[in-house]
Amino acid sequence: MKNPVQGLHHVTVMAADAQRNVDFYSELLAQRMVKVTVNFDDPGTYHLYYGDRVGSPGTVMTHFPWQGAEKGVRGNGEAVATAYSVSTASLGYWRERLSAGGYRLGETIRFGQRVLNFEDPDGTWIELVADDGLEVSHPRTDGPVPPGEALHGFHSVTLWVADHQPIHDLLVGQLGFTVLGSEPDTLSADVGGVRYRYQGAGAGVGLHVDAVERRGQPRGTFGAGSIHHVALRTVDDTEQAEYLTQLREAGYSATPVQDRQYFHSIYFREPNGVLFEIATDAPGFDDDEPVDRLGSSLRLPSWFEGRRAEIERRLPRIVNREYGVEIGGGTSGQALVAVGLSDPDTLHAGRPMTEARVAMILLHGRGGTAAEILSLSEQWNQSAYAYLAPQAPSIGGRGHTWYPQSFLAPVEQNQPYLDQGLARIGGLLAELESAGIPPERVVLGGFSQGACLASEYVARNPRRYGGVAVFSGALITLRHGGDLQGTPIFMGNSDADPHIPHARFEESAAVLAALNAQVDARVYPGMPHTTVQDEFDAVGRMMQALSLMSI
Repeated sequence: MKNPVQGLHHVTVMAADAQRNVDFYSELLAQRMVKVTVNFDDPGTYHLYYGDRVGSPGTVMTHFPWQGAEKGVRGNGEAVATAYSVSTASLGYWRERLSAGGYRLGETIRFGQRVLNFEDPDGTWIELVADDGLEVSHPRTDGPVPPGEALHGFHSVTLWVADHQPIHDLLVGQLGFTVLGSEPDTLSADVGGVRYRYQGAGAGVGLHVDAVERRGQPRGTFGAGSIHHVALRTVDDTEQAEYLTQLREAGYSATPVQDRQYFHSIYFREPNGVLFEIATDAPGFDDDEPVDRLGSSLRLPSWFEGRRAEIERRLPRIVNREYGVEIGGGTSGQALVAVGLSDPDTLHAGRPMTEARVAMILLHGRGGTAAEILSLSEQWNQSAYAYLAPQAPSIGGRGHTWYPQSFLAPVEQNQPYLDQGLARIGGLLAELESAGIPPERVVLGGFSQGACLASEYVARNPRRYGGVAVFSGALITLRHGGDLQGTPIFMGNSDADPHIPHARFEESAAVLAALNAQVDARVYPGMPHTTVQDEFDAVGRMMQALSLMSI
């Protein structure tokens, strides 16, 4: 194990209204809005950061406001609550302040500490834990709350999991936390279970993670109020790189390092589904504006500056009351109505279709399920996308399959099912286009039989698509004409795949290239009929490029 992480860095949550979010965290909770920027994967959405005066790691709550987003439902596989430390003497002040604001409070004792709990306007659980061992290092001195009553920074986050062992193995075995103790859960007594509490090394804010085991309970449904991920601290890029290697060697599918301007990040999920980030302390929020002006204007990374006017028009207007300034220029608070799918056997994840500008259609392999292939959406962590995954029918006792025979069999042996599968793709593309997402902003992807179907569809219906991801698949037929107009296509396969002959894979890549696609065909020697991280990384870059082009 490398040097242990230094506790919590930040927590990122989804919200439904940008101005309401600003008012709650910067006015009622008196946190400073230390940065106004955009989601780097989806620059049409704000990324709002709140913390102490300088945005110290361990104090920062961040939000992605999706205007009008539906409320999420808490469940297993996610963080469900964030706790701030406060002095015992200030609990009465906060009880009165929150009650006067119309918030219903609960009170309990946990691990010997008094706790106030309530929901923010989107339903996120917030807790205030009486902890006299901490002081505010960089208090906001001119805010709406007296400095002596200010929140100290994070105390802990609470995770709901189906099985505590994987989260224990991660926190203790990989990240340097130690077991502090356990007691019956108080936050969710209606579901029972046991809370496992871990304390990280070092001193300061954000040293605790609580894990509540809830066997047999449903997973959460992502939406407004849902915690997207929990970020843990690491000192610098060198230590983060060591963690990236260590986590991948331990079997976690950690992403490549992402440049978040104010810190560098890697992301991974533990087996219960909780999404973690490991973020560096540097460069910090004063990297692009002085401390005295943090949060006073929209800050964009250099690669978005050329689109500033366009981005500002798209963002809803918000007011930062610390400075009395308006930011953004769109219309705030408009509710969006989700578009219903006429295909009843299609599952959806990510953004509602009417909120998204880009989409991905994922097709499972023979014997697979829509739910399984849809879980790949978590691999890429691309919040701008709406993801659709149709379920193949059950044919002749063969399980769920798009067509009954091998993709190399004569076409007539797979009819009428092959044509029906292709028509399903066409129908979903038409519904996406009616929701404002044309095919040039849609990525088609699939594994095995689903990959064969996806590639066959674009070859038979040549035009510009947002992209195509072919995981262990190839074309069903090889004689095609038309123009794919530079559509980026990623193809990955083994030279020893028992289901996709290497020669057919190479021929398919050549056919698609001849149709004027930009083909990235990669061969992984000796790989079984599966996928590897390099494929996901390549497709993730393709998806991110499409998202940035579509603003």
